[in-house]
Amino acid sequence: MDSLDTAIRNLPCWQGDITISPLHGGLSNENFLVIDDAGKHVVRFGDDYPFHHVFRERERMTARAAHEAGFAPALEFAQPGVMVSQFLGAKTYGPEDVRANIGRVAALMRDFHTTMPAHVTGAGFIFWVFHVIRDYARTLEAGNSRRVADLPDYLALAEEMEKAQLPLPIVFGHNDLLPANLLDTGDRLWLIDFEYAGFSTAMFDLAGLSSNAGFSTEASEALLHAYFNAPPSPELKRSLAAMQCASLLREAMWSMVSELHLDTPGVDFVAYSEENLERLAAALDTYRSTYGKP
Repeated sequence: MDSLDTAIRNLPCWQGDITISPLHGGLSNENFLVIDDAGKHVVRFGDDYPFHHVFRERERMTARAAHEAGFAPALEFAQPGVMVSQFLGAKTYGPEDVRANIGRVAALMRDFHTTMPAHVTGAGFIFWVFHVIRDYARTLEAGNSRRVADLPDYLALAEEMEKAQLPLPIVFGHNDLLPANLLDTGDRLWLIDFEYAGFSTAMFDLAGLSSNAGFSTEASEALLHAYFNAPPSPELKRSLAAMQCASLLREAMWSMVSELHLDTPGVDFVAYSEENLERLAAALDTYRSTYGKP
């Protein structure tokens, strides 16, 4: 903490004296609230994580584009390893907030997906969860993960869930829609944290959001209805249910890779891996009871 405190104080963007306090919640980044004479700011420390396909230059570009498009707070300063953003003083969503605002969240997602392609710059990044799972499997095998024996089952499950996907238009997705990445200032919703943002289909954001917020089957169908402005077809509902399983598998494997490559104080990646595997088992049981086995 002392070294980060010094690093924050040495940033050239402050006006006057500053106060620093930690912001909790991130699993792989460290965040702080800083107050100076100009107001409140969020400082975010994070390195490139090639094993997670995370590159901060792309994250900075996306944050600027998202602000330009009206979805994110302003990025006020950036240098390698650190970003300083406007502090909105907004309510940070929890799962219950997402469930209570399905229409608003669906509208935000649809607008983000369709508006952002006109604002992002540079080489295009594609986020396809099934590629991520396959690449994580290679990383876990190379690192002799404690879960190496389970990798064939994970890959078979990913292949099955990929086959259940419907062809959908390519959009620009956030791809990390944890409830805490949604902020509410009362008049509007905002998005933050763009580490995994890239071109994809809408289904991963829909699945990640509904899974991370603990949606029921009925709430998931309501999200589909709100996003597509039409009652969802049986095929679309199956595609979402399959992608929810893929999203949970990816989150579990993300944590397994983090077990090998990240050392974040206060974060138990082994426990987080097991938690997501339990959630995956429950989601897969629901999927199998509805759609059967391949």
